[in-house]
Amino acid sequence: MGAEYTAVASQIIQPNGFVVFTAAPVPCTKGLVVPRLGSGLFQLSGLGVPRTCGCGCNRKVLGVNYDVDFGANVAIPEGGTAEPISVAISLGGTAIPSSIMTVTPAAAQEFFNISRDITAQIVAGCCQNVAVQNLSTVPIEMVDASINFDREGVSVMGVM
Repeated sequence: MGAEYTAVASQIIQPNGFVVFTAAPVPCTKGLVVPRLGSGLFQLSGLGVPRTCGCGCNRKVLGVNYDVDFGANVAIPEGGTAEPISVAISLGGTAIPSSIMTVTPAAAQEFFNISRDITAQIVAGCCQNVAVQNLSTVPIEMVDASINFDREGVSVMGVM
């Protein structure tokens, strides 16, 4: 079972700004996923024992994998001009290209559902910031945002 963070209420996210998650219905209880309150940033821990790569060669893999699953509804805010909206999951402040979600509304307040599920590798022994970022050139409105984190091989809830 993974950790879940949400932002149900409507929020306006400025260009290059981050989605701020306001609730933790299922928080991480092991310190592996740490939200930075009010910032939209999550710190993922790479702490843990090295593991083999699974290819039969017994070499050590220098990282841990997190499944990061995000979904929300997005639109151009009321009074804005319709243009493409792009949102992405960022790792260490850089948008992950395979996570970019783009929709093109015909008018303001036309909501689209976006979602993406990625694997983020965190270097063993380190921590990395993860966030959901507005890549658009205009402010966007977002409602019902949810992000889930599952660490490969380890329950972030303390039970597995």
